[in-house]
Amino acid sequence: MAVLNTDTVEKLRTVFWDMTKITTAEADVEHPAEGDTEAWMEKVLTITVTPRTPDDMRVFYAFTDQQNAALDELLTAANREMWNTLLYGSSGEIVAVALSQVGNVGGQPYWSWYGFNSRVEWCACFVSWCANECGYIDAGVIPKFAGCTGGSNWFKNRGQWQDGSYELRPGDLIFFDWNEKGGSGPQDDVPDHVGIVERVENGVVYTVEGNSGDSCRQRSYNVGHYEIWGYGCPVYN
Repeated sequence: MAVLNTDTVEKLRTVFWDMTKITTAEADVEHPAEGDTEAWMEKVLTITVTPRTPDDMRVFYAFTDQQNAALDELLTAANREMWNTLLYGSSGEIVAVALSQVGNVGGQPYWSWYGFNSRVEWCACFVSWCANECGYIDAGVIPKFAGCTGGSNWFKNRGQWQDGSYELRPGDLIFFDWNEKGGSGPQDDVPDHVGIVERVENGVVYTVEGNSGDSCRQRSYNVGHYEIWGYGCPVYN
């Protein structure tokens, strides 16, 4: 039996930070004058949070043979399924699959699996690939889709669509309508991007997204962020 007291919580906090690598980078972006707007300089701070793997931590903590054996047992497929259920509920499998892909750059495994011969905007391909790994496409839980509009319409047609006020769950699909004048254009009530909800804590939704800066990344947004277009809500068993 494990008891959470002040000492235990502090130990867990220490382990969390030992397992988390945080790096920062600053860049200056010049914006030229345009129309009545004067030229201006934007300073961009990029914060990258990288989780260390269990194998990293074996070395970091210099585990003994007995500790390595215990960790191996915790990481077996049967126990991994138990942890996923405890952490994420019945939707934990797709979240776990998505998290396992964080760090991929270019999306080739996902758009080529879908059937494309060269790179496309691959956020929906990534979601579909994760769903296929879990057997959800064949089961009719999540559609195979390469375009955000088609994916969102699938959920709408089945009454499985929610707007931004919905109390979302891990495993929901989160659709965005970006407000990017130089990219996808201003918001036009058409979805531009899709990801998978990892979890929700303290008014913040954490996601796993493909094709976020051409890579698989974990992101976070305030619940109710104006660019969140809505949610597809799969019916997991």
